[in-house]
Amino acid sequence: MILIITHKLDFTADYVINILNKRNIPYRRFNCEDVLNVSWDFKYKPDFTFDFLGVDDYQSVWFRRTMLPDLSNIDEEYRLYITTEIDVFLKNIFSVIDAKWISDPNSIYKSENKMYQLRIAHKLGFNIPETLITSKKEEIVEFYNKHKKIIVKPLSQTRINKNDSAEFIFTSTVTHKQINKLSDFDITPCIFQKEIDKTLEIRATVVGDSIFSAQVNSQSDDETKVDWRRKRLSFTPFNLPLEMEIKCINLVKDMGLCFGAIDLILSPNGTYTFLEINPNGQWVWIENETGLPISDTLINYLL
Repeated sequence: MILIITHKLDFTADYVINILNKRNIPYRRFNCEDVLNVSWDFKYKPDFTFDFLGVDDYQSVWFRRTMLPDLSNIDEEYRLYITTEIDVFLKNIFSVIDAKWISDPNSIYKSENKMYQLRIAHKLGFNIPETLITSKKEEIVEFYNKHKKIIVKPLSQTRINKNDSAEFIFTSTVTHKQINKLSDFDITPCIFQKEIDKTLEIRATVVGDSIFSAQVNSQSDDETKVDWRRKRLSFTPFNLPLEMEIKCINLVKDMGLCFGAIDLILSPNGTYTFLEINPNGQWVWIENETGLPISDTLINYLL
């Protein structure tokens, strides 16, 4: 039995679940925001036993992402206490289900840290952009004056939820005007990097020892030159050099993962630069005669 840990708006999980249904492969889907409304039971009597969603033994677990329940109808001080307890309870569940994981949640949580990603990528021989994370405004000015072209991006969250809508924070170019007015701003934690010249951007998705790469021509549109996510662009298959494929697979393994979606830049001079890795899984969609069989490979890994 496969357990899929996710939430109701996870369309990637929907896609894989459709395949599982067509193949009659048994699974349970756990939407984390429903944790207070589903069946669970963990006991020591004296041996440890559990019943989670009607199953007492899972063969494998696909850990996508979590979402806490909406408790907006509860007073703030109690809401904070209850959501903290639920978050800890979820982590307790993840720690006691003995199964094959894609990937272990603790490794995912650690691997979501951008500074850790850059450190491991550098150790493995990837080119990485010169990077600055600082609270010192003079350091930012010096960094800008050194490189002339720099970008800024979040350390973690790119989405701001606003009632019934959302805003997104994309990677952006730091302008000369912003540098001149830097004294007017408070500096929150964020990443500054030298802007890397691009020919193509590449998403390399690793599942175990398999790798699937796709390219996007982000430089074809002014809006996407700095961040291709600003528009829905088309991806096409791409063949990474063997050396880069090995580095990508080793990066995922070195971070204690078995799945990872790695973003790279191919520059006009032919060099590849590591940007970041998404450790809990979002691959890009490519339509061609056969497609990239990421879903099949992932399902086979779980079986």
